[in-house]
Amino acid sequence: MIMIPFSPPRIDKATIDAVIEVLESGWITTGPKTREFENMLREYSGCKEVLCLNSASAGLEMVLRWFGVGPGDEVILPAYTYAASANVIVHCGAKPVFVDSRSDDFNINPELIKKAITPATKVIIPVDLAGFPCNYSEINNIVTDVAVVSIFQPSNATQKQLGRILVLSDAAHSVGANYHSKKAGALTDISVFSFHAVKNLTTAEGGAICLNLGDSFDNAAIKQELSVKSLHGQNKDAFTKLIPGNWKYDIVEAGYKCNMTDIQAAIGIVELNRYENDMLVRRKAIFDSYFRLLSQHPLVELPVVKTNMAESSYHVFLLRVKGVSEQQRDDIIQEIFKRQVAVNVHFKPLPMMTFYKNSGYCIEDYPIAYDNFSREISLPVYYNLTDEEIGVVTKAVLESINVVTR
Repeated sequence: MIMIPFSPPRIDKATIDAVIEVLESGWITTGPKTREFENMLREYSGCKEVLCLNSASAGLEMVLRWFGVGPGDEVILPAYTYAASANVIVHCGAKPVFVDSRSDDFNINPELIKKAITPATKVIIPVDLAGFPCNYSEINNIVTDVAVVSIFQPSNATQKQLGRILVLSDAAHSVGANYHSKKAGALTDISVFSFHAVKNLTTAEGGAICLNLGDSFDNAAIKQELSVKSLHGQNKDAFTKLIPGNWKYDIVEAGYKCNMTDIQAAIGIVELNRYENDMLVRRKAIFDSYFRLLSQHPLVELPVVKTNMAESSYHVFLLRVKGVSEQQRDDIIQEIFKRQVAVNVHFKPLPMMTFYKNSGYCIEDYPIAYDNFSREISLPVYYNLTDEEIGVVTKAVLESINVVTR
């Protein structure tokens, strides 16, 4: 039996042809395809401006630096997330302030956000885990609450202009998710998407900043400012310098190098053109099959993917096994692999990771995050997963649970 993989990318003739077109055009770095992809993402998500980059991590860090986050500042985020969400805070010299999860949908608990806010808090980074949107109504209400606004201490002109804590959504998983009839990317001040190889919408590697700041901000100007930061502080990109007589440029700051290329954007354009009516439809069908085939087992706890407020992007299927220990969960995973099915875990909470443990964080302070992690198994979800393979996966999962818990 051939191993059923966990999450291979969708690479077909349309994708290959799009990349070949760019290669044959003679222009492969940031150029017209990247701009086209940015415009498509802006229209799709409903945000005000989009800047594409080489990763979501770069996007998160660039926004923090644009907002002036640095030493002495605090940024609130969930303990249950991937390292990128926190590492960017450390890069800026600020302090990650972890809070625990909700027990139902894995996302950050808004009640605990409010308790974690101090005068040093500059940003909140909610994470749409597995593609299910956080409770943005509650989070956005927290940062505009009079009592919270009154303790906000701006340290630069941008922070004074906003006049409150910035909400920066880590929407790495949630392209296409909906919350109160709005799409991810337009749910709060700024959001960042990921287009990594395992994401629903991939550009091999890549990410995008979705700007959605209020009318007191010029989002187009901020996009230009961030674009300069993404190109070593150079005030013209290579494509712009091609205009006859336009070769002169300046370095206006010591920026970074994290722009998206047209090769990546070409893949993204193909993906986005078929995303809503093809990719998401198939992923939802896979989730529906898992729900139908797994729902009768007494130890299976199925993920929250749709409520009257929100609907997931169907990125990761977060199955939990009731009443098992972390070791039993690990044993179940080993049994699943023996049956030629690849599964994963999303995620090991950051306070359990060596760097963050050594920085003074303790998983005992985040009991819901640990409980969710200790029982979680992520099942394969990808476009080309067949109905027959879904049956193989569910059979392997149920047999493995029975073997370990009998």
